[in-house]
Amino acid sequence: MASSAAGCVVIVGSGVIGRSWAMLFASGGFQVKLYDIEQQQIRNALENIRKEMKLLEQAGSLKGSLSVEEQLSLISGCPNIQEAVEGAMHIQECVPEDLELKKKIFAQLDSIIDDRVILSSSTSCLMPSKLFAGLVHVKQCIVAHPVNPPYYIPLVELVPHPETAPTTVDRTHALMKKIGQCPMRVQKEVAGFVLNRLQYAIISEAWRLVEEGIVSPSDLDLVMSEGLGMRYAFIGPLETMHLNAEGMLSYCDRYSEGIKHVLQTFGPIPEFSRATAEKVNQDMCMKVPDDPEHLAARRQWRDECLMRLAKLKSQVQPQ
Repeated sequence: MASSAAGCVVIVGSGVIGRSWAMLFASGGFQVKLYDIEQQQIRNALENIRKEMKLLEQAGSLKGSLSVEEQLSLISGCPNIQEAVEGAMHIQECVPEDLELKKKIFAQLDSIIDDRVILSSSTSCLMPSKLFAGLVHVKQCIVAHPVNPPYYIPLVELVPHPETAPTTVDRTHALMKKIGQCPMRVQKEVAGFVLNRLQYAIISEAWRLVEEGIVSPSDLDLVMSEGLGMRYAFIGPLETMHLNAEGMLSYCDRYSEGIKHVLQTFGPIPEFSRATAEKVNQDMCMKVPDDPEHLAARRQWRDECLMRLAKLKSQVQPQ
């Protein structure tokens, strides 16, 4: 367990992502202070965390070596930001995806922290150069973008500001590894970072194929869930290329011309028209009606599947 001398982790914002981060850091033995602007929001978050961690324990999916009660004892709420950051070594911001709101939070934090604490944002799309512009402690700033739901999907994208110190990246990388996440380094900032750029490329072509009547929405999803996704759950697209021939050079020699030919047939960025959206929605609702109850149940099923997959990956993947 981390000692108080090692500092604590502060979570700013107690929504879904903030609660997940709190659980992850507690699983690694760190003391966690959960800050929000309203005391009631903090109380609700702590109660939600307790319920979720109890369920994880019952399912045998609680992370870390500490018991559920030991982990819960590490998490506390704090409605005063000045008090929350005292002794902090890492601050993870999780407020809504609003540039001005986040900049206001970071300006406030910048004025009260020392030269040792890392300021980290959970943003999924805001550029570090805009997010951390003008901060005194810019060298200590980094984006650590988790994948939703973070407790079940371990990837964290680490995206530095152009002036972020290499030690900040290294320390954040080591911290994420310590709590069981899988950090990767984005060498320089780019819109959408890496995960969403890949995700949006898939969404774009999926939308075009449905819109042009080439495939139904449900069959399109089968291509990923029963095809590409089966491989990509364990290896990425580049290793897939490497294994699908006698190495990468062989793959490019064999297939690059065919790939370029297909890529040239791709259309422009889709408009995501209402007509196509309604068609896709109708197909999706046959499987999962879009009322809150059905969506929540399906998300729970998804999370249970992710837990099982994580267990399987830990058994079959070399560490």
